[in-house]
Amino acid sequence: MRLENILALTHGELINSPFVNSFENIVFEAKAVRRGDLFVAFDETMVEDAILNGAYGVVFDKPTQISDSEIAWIKVKNLEEALKRILRFILIDKEIEVYECDEIILKLALQVVTEPNFIALHGDIKTLYKMLSDLQNRANILFCPTLTSADIFTNVKKLPLNPNETINIIEQTLFETSFIYDNIFYERQLISPFFMPYLEQLLHLFKILQINFRLRKFTPIEHFEAVFTNKNFEIKEFGTSDKVLIFEKNSALVQKEIEFLQKQATWANILYVIPHAAFDKLSSELQHNPNIITYKNENEIKNLLREQNFNFALIVGADKSILTKPLVKQTQISLFDFS
Repeated sequence: MRLENILALTHGELINSPFVNSFENIVFEAKAVRRGDLFVAFDETMVEDAILNGAYGVVFDKPTQISDSEIAWIKVKNLEEALKRILRFILIDKEIEVYECDEIILKLALQVVTEPNFIALHGDIKTLYKMLSDLQNRANILFCPTLTSADIFTNVKKLPLNPNETINIIEQTLFETSFIYDNIFYERQLISPFFMPYLEQLLHLFKILQINFRLRKFTPIEHFEAVFTNKNFEIKEFGTSDKVLIFEKNSALVQKEIEFLQKQATWANILYVIPHAAFDKLSSELQHNPNIITYKNENEIKNLLREQNFNFALIVGADKSILTKPLVKQTQISLFDFS
């Protein structure tokens, strides 16, 4: 890419008069730099190594010592924003379709094996650049606007509506599902039936786009994540205790998850631990639920739990890091083998 194009796209300031006027590739790691590359200095301590490896230019947003006046030194306000503009320019000429989805659908998509022309985007701007800069034409991209900036794309589509329920659940527990989709039986997948509507939307997208896929064994996706513990809140192997903490960082999902638990676990004593800020957003019916307790900060949660008798506790706005004991690897066994 030519120097003047880089300056225009990044809104950068060329602070010297270099001898170079074009670059081969854009690189973020000094050890990966080859002669003619443009080095983007996310780590300013690597600038000298990048120059020694043959960088023709350096893009930076922090105070940086100019050590070689023959190469281009380009100052920008923000490296991430500069890369977004370059990516947007690169993608304009590519025949791609971009779909936005929520965080759950994206994280499920990351666990599905698909064709190379389908990409579920996730990661920092450097990872996104590596994934998208050499993207083949006619590719399909799925991204979540709360995780990845939509500014990278010029045209974003909504997921196509799925008018029918296409997943046939054969057997389920709260955290494990056996189901049939498209005449294929998926036995005892480690995915809660709570996620089935989200999975249906994803699989419907694959069908519309004619994307071949393969479902492998699911792993927890940091939503509605079940952690089995004992009375001292030490983490035990999956399915081996009668006390389960369910973690959900996204408070926007609390209403749906409470309704799911009330419907699917009528036999259980369920506790809902919710931050004060999320309580006011609940329906008036749920606000009168006696099993809901609120907290102001995460340090209160374990003490609140110790005071309660429960089988399941849905903990909203926090993750399992509040349990300070070392994690025990959770294995995939029957969820209700415990008594």
